[in-house]
Amino acid sequence: MNWDDTRIFLALCREQTLRSAARALGVDQATVGRRLASLEHALGATLFLRTSRGYSLTAAGEVAMAAALNMESSAAELQRQILGMDDRMSGVVRVTTTDSFAIDFVIPAIARLHQVQPGIEVQLQASTQMLNLSKREADIAVRTLKPENPDLIVRRVARWSSA
Repeated sequence: MNWDDTRIFLALCREQTLRSAARALGVDQATVGRRLASLEHALGATLFLRTSRGYSLTAAGEVAMAAALNMESSAAELQRQILGMDDRMSGVVRVTTTDSFAIDFVIPAIARLHQVQPGIEVQLQASTQMLNLSKREADIAVRTLKPENPDLIVRRVARWSSA
């Protein structure tokens, strides 16, 4: 069974005419008719009574509609749960460093980061003032001195000589 056929079936349930279902889906009427025939063939049942006023569900169609609505709901839930779980990151990161580190290391690193993670916005503050990471004045500090606060996570990122 084809999920696209099920989507077309649901559109016809909601719209009750081939023309309206086709318009809602952005396809032509013939496509709706063919996909409905394909679904009915796959299920081995007639899903609609065709009348001069449109399409009305048969008993089998009612059962199919309930199951198709569950499928549609599950597909939407899947999308809600998974959307954004890939490797794309986004958000704001506040970085503090000195002028010389900003020029020599941080700005080139931000440019490389932006190429692979364009959703991350880096707010850079170049200053000799030591911002308080514990008070969230910045998220990352790039400095030459090791901080005294034992609660901070410290990593050496480079060796640098000013000579």
